Amino acid sequence: MVRKPASLAAVTMATVMLTSCGLTGVPQGGGGEERQFGPAAASPTGSAPTSQPAPGATATASSPTGAGADTRPALASTQSTHTPAYKVEVVGLNRVAGKHLVVQLRLSNTGTSENISWTGELGDNTRPLGEIRWASGIGVLDAAARRWLLPYKPADSPCLCSDERRDDLGYFIEPGESLPVYAVLPAPSGNPATTTVVTPLGPPMMDVPISDEPVTPPAGQTFPDPEAQPVTVISHRIMTPSESPDRSEETTDDGEDLHVNLSSDVLFALNRADLTPRSRAVLTRTAKLIDTSEGATITVEGHADSSGTDAINDPLSQRRAQAVQRALSGLLTRTGVRFQAKGYGSRRPLYGNEDEEGRRRNRRVTVTFAKPRPAETRPATTPEADPAPSGRGLTARGKDDGQPFTLEVTSLRRLPGDLGVLTYKITNDGDAEAWHHELNRSAEWMSYKYQAAGNVRLTDPATRRQYLPGRIVVQADDGTDAYCACTELAGVRVGTEKIAPGRTKEFWSLFALPAGASSAQVKIAQYPPLRVPIR
Repeated sequence: MVRKPASLAAVTMATVMLTSCGLTGVPQGGGGEERQFGPAAASPTGSAPTSQPAPGATATASSPTGAGADTRPALASTQSTHTPAYKVEVVGLNRVAGKHLVVQLRLSNTGTSENISWTGELGDNTRPLGEIRWASGIGVLDAAARRWLLPYKPADSPCLCSDERRDDLGYFIEPGESLPVYAVLPAPSGNPATTTVVTPLGPPMMDVPISDEPVTPPAGQTFPDPEAQPVTVISHRIMTPSESPDRSEETTDDGEDLHVNLSSDVLFALNRADLTPRSRAVLTRTAKLIDTSEGATITVEGHADSSGTDAINDPLSQRRAQAVQRALSGLLTRTGVRFQAKGYGSRRPLYGNEDEEGRRRNRRVTVTFAKPRPAETRPATTPEADPAPSGRGLTARGKDDGQPFTLEVTSLRRLPGDLGVLTYKITNDGDAEAWHHELNRSAEWMSYKYQAAGNVRLTDPATRRQYLPGRIVVQADDGTDAYCACTELAGVRVGTEKIAPGRTKEFWSLFALPAGASSAQVKIAQYPPLRVPIR
């Protein structure tokens, strides 16, 4: 597994003691003090929820629907890609005190024969939990800030969220039944009227309206108050890579800085630190970007692949960083810029060094500076791409594991901050169950912590620039880990890309979108490219 440098750490885990906002208290056991949000919703007897069962207790099913069942209208819904009968609906989304968000979901088993274990697929896989019992994967995509927000973490529990054991929810959801769960997390920045609710189960739920009215829990439930105890904010940075058509540079946008990875194969000859004639065009484009930035500090880092020794790579990467610094200094038109240049040898790879493509992309000089202010959005004048050779509309056909498949792109939605969510369905048209392994076979698969459906590319027809799936960057003990902001295919979701004959599964990916573009060319796995409108 490739570890990223700690300097790119993208998770905010600040322990904070929040001041009280005067909510009426209803003490509960487990997970710290719980306070009532909104109108009173105590259990019929006025007692606390059932206490935690003894360790090793037999797993039980959730309470059946029926009298007193949650019948609130859904604000948005999605379904598990791994378990299509597992349905998720947002039934409450409330901002509290202007800074917290209470997310209420209704989990349903729409099947007819098999129980569904609700905890496994709903857990946050970006950190060790020890047990599978919490709804810790419920979150919000703060697109404007490029942050993946997850439930607060109190001192004595992984999250301020539903706990299968403490809340006596049962381990399974039986066919035809549903289960209410919740999570309390930071509110998205900018006080938006809507947001995107995310879970590990299926595609994100976009444009979900946020209410500032008091929270109304289901009968018999209360929610923990984040201001009654110290909590840790879990906020992961989202980074969105894109690559120039000539592969001379790959730029990653994390919402605050641009990291421009200039290909050493373009800048330098083999084992040399003298800039080539080809490098001038690449460096000129980079200097123009820096000129539009308001940041005063520019870092220039030299990197190598793993094919040489430290005795060779370390001084070579340092000399290359210094050469790029000198060239950029002469190309900039603004003053007051400070440079910091350093070589890291092969110690900070972005990709695996197991193949030539990974080694090529690791041989780089990275120039990092504050993200320029966005220019005024141009009118949507992107020309249409050439028709896909064998696709009609938003569908295409292909084969994998000996079976025919149909791809259907269902949506490409623009979010704030020029992020976009792509959703697409894949149907097995054959007569046997088959694995759709091509979804994972991208050039970047070694850069992710776990396997994911990352073999997707967006291309801007106007500039031919390619956009890669976004990455959720999480701090680790020895650097950072990157998780694909797309459908997961590992852990409890192993087998997600295995599709039975006649069955359809829906997948998703998060991308940066070119500003003002009205369409993009979408290339998914082995299917022919399709021109997809951006909504």
